[in-house]
Amino acid sequence: MKYLMFVCTDTEPDTDPAPEPDIHRWVSEHDASGQRLQGMALAPKSTATTVRVRNGQTLVSDGPFAETKELIVGFDLLECADLDEAIEVARAHPMARGGRIEIRPQADWDRS
Repeated sequence: MKYLMFVCTDTEPDTDPAPEPDIHRWVSEHDASGQRLQGMALAPKSTATTVRVRNGQTLVSDGPFAETKELIVGFDLLECADLDEAIEVARAHPMARGGRIEIRPQADWDRS
């Protein structure tokens, strides 16, 4: 099953003094296992553009779509047997301690 893992900042990071996991090692391990299909960091929020269409008009604005202190700073596309496996992959990511990770399964439109 495919899961999209949003890598986000958080206003309340972990305070554990232990060293954070190394991101390069995390990427290498999960690429090698086949659990990580793709991923990348995103450019700063100052480069974001939001596009909406309302009443046939295209509205373009600078910045992210949400007014929030937490930001999506990257993503990874995972291939995992189930949610439990996806959680194990996510919990090992350095940003699980310094930020937050949101996991969403790919929609199964055939079961709708």
